[in-house]
Amino acid sequence: MESQEILEKIKETFPCPEQDIRAYSPLTLAFIGDGVYSLVVRTMVVCRANRANNALHHDAVKYEKAESQAKILEIIKPLLTQEEADVLRRGRNAKPHTTAKNASLGDYHKATGLEALYGYLYLSGRTDRMLELMKAGIEGLENK
Repeated sequence: MESQEILEKIKETFPCPEQDIRAYSPLTLAFIGDGVYSLVVRTMVVCRANRANNALHHDAVKYEKAESQAKILEIIKPLLTQEEADVLRRGRNAKPHTTAKNASLGDYHKATGLEALYGYLYLSGRTDRMLELMKAGIEGLENK
């Protein structure tokens, strides 16, 4: 299966004009990255065990909260290319109009940077690389 198959199918189903990915704001990249990361985490949690929704949600939140995403960022940082590090930095330095109610400002900014990176990789059709980084981060988090 081609790694960008779902992105291409979405674009075919809901036609949208081609845009230069570098023109997207870091917060737009974080918006889509948050959704993609959540889908991957939820898929992982469901594949590990068929349980009640409440238990699945509890497990997913462990990976999705800003504190965990900030830790994942630190784990994968040495693995990033210069291009990826630049996208992450743009996302981390963005000025969101909201803040997380249960996270420090530093963790929230790091989580936004991580989500921007995932969004950038997803929209660039580099889902294999995105999943590689997610796996390294999640495994690193679980081994701490």
